[in-house]
Amino acid sequence: MDAPETKPFRVLFVDSLHHPEELLADLRRTPPNSRPPLFPRSMIQHAWERALLSAGCALDVFWRNLPGYGSRDISRQRASVYRTGLSPTKLAAALMRRVPPQLNPDLRRRNQLLLAHAARFQPDIIWHSGGNREILPATLARLKDAHNCKIVYRNGESPIVFSHAIELAAAPLYDLVLVNDYYHGMQWRELGAPRVECLPGVGMDPDLHFPQPITDAPKEYLCDIGFVGTLTPDNLYGERVAALESLREFDLGIWSVHEAPTSLRPHFRGAALGEKMLQILSSVKISLNAHGDFMRYGGNMRLFECAGLGTFQLVDDRPGVHEWFVDGEHLVTYSDLADLREKARYYLAHNEERERIAAAGRAHALAHHRVDQRVARVLEILEEL
Repeated sequence: MDAPETKPFRVLFVDSLHHPEELLADLRRTPPNSRPPLFPRSMIQHAWERALLSAGCALDVFWRNLPGYGSRDISRQRASVYRTGLSPTKLAAALMRRVPPQLNPDLRRRNQLLLAHAARFQPDIIWHSGGNREILPATLARLKDAHNCKIVYRNGESPIVFSHAIELAAAPLYDLVLVNDYYHGMQWRELGAPRVECLPGVGMDPDLHFPQPITDAPKEYLCDIGFVGTLTPDNLYGERVAALESLREFDLGIWSVHEAPTSLRPHFRGAALGEKMLQILSSVKISLNAHGDFMRYGGNMRLFECAGLGTFQLVDDRPGVHEWFVDGEHLVTYSDLADLREKARYYLAHNEERERIAAAGRAHALAHHRVDQRVARVLEILEEL
C-alpha cells in the first residue's frame, strides 16, 4: 500500500521588517504575474522563503514591528540606524520599554491583528524570528490552541544577552528552537524550550550566493580586506572592532548600515545590503569574518554567505567553524590579532592559494550548507513532532 500523501505545510512568518526600502525595490523588480516576495533579498528570511516554497509550502507573513494603529503601509516605514549616544528616539524607546507589554495599547492591537491574520490564513506552522518585543506569550498560546499549529522559533543570538522578557517567558511554547550557536541552544533548553536544534538558520542559496563578476564593480568596492556587518555597540562587537583596528595598515574597506566607531571611520564606505553586499563580498580579496562577542560557538550569516560567494575569508577561531568547515581547506581561522595580521599578509601575497581555498569553500557550501538542506531538516523534525 502506498504511504499517505503528506499535506504541504502552511507557514505563517511572524517577523520584523528591517529593510523596507529593499523590499519595495524587490517588489518593483518583480515581473508581472509573478509571485511577489515576502522578504527582501537583504534579509536571510528571503532564502528560507524560497526554499519553503520549493518544498511546496504555502507562505504568508505578519509584520510585528508595524504599528497596531494607523497605517501599516511598508512604504511609510524607514530602516533604523543604530548610533552611539543618547537621542530623543532612544529615550522614548527606553521609556516605552518600562511599560509592561500587556498594558501597551499599540502592542495589544498588534497581537489582535495577528490573531485575525492567522484566522484567515489557518497556519500549520508559526515561523517566529528572534528579536520579538511585540507578540505576547498569551497570543502564541491562543494561536496554538486555535490552529493546532507548531511554533518554530529561529534565533541567531544569545537569549541571555538579547532576548526580551516576553521571548523568555514564551520559551516553553516553542515546539522547535533553531539556533546557530550550540551554547545558545543550551540557554534555550534551560529556559524551558522542549526541542532545540543547533542548525544554523543561515546558509547559501545557489541562486543568490554565487561569485559576482568584478569587471564592472565600482572602484570603491575593490580592496584587499573587506568587512560588511555591524560594529556597534562596542560591548557586543568589541572583538570585531579590535580585529578591524588591527588591520588599518592594510587596504581596508568597511561597510555597515549602522554607525562606525570613530577609529574606523577613515575606512568606512557606506551601507551594503542585497545585491550591493553580494557584489562587495565578491570583489574583496579577503573578507574578515569576526563573530560578535556573544557568539562563542560561531555560525553567523557571513560564514556561509562568503563560502557560497566563493570569497576567501579569515574567521576568528570558534568551535562551530571547525564543525562546518575545514580550516586551511575551505577557509582560514586566526587565533589572535598578531595571527590575523600575519595571515592577512601571507594570503594577500599568495593569490593562487587564496583562490584555491575560496573555491573549495564554495564547493563545500554547495554540497553541505544550502538553505534547502536546512529546510528539509526542519520539515523532517516537524513531521516527527
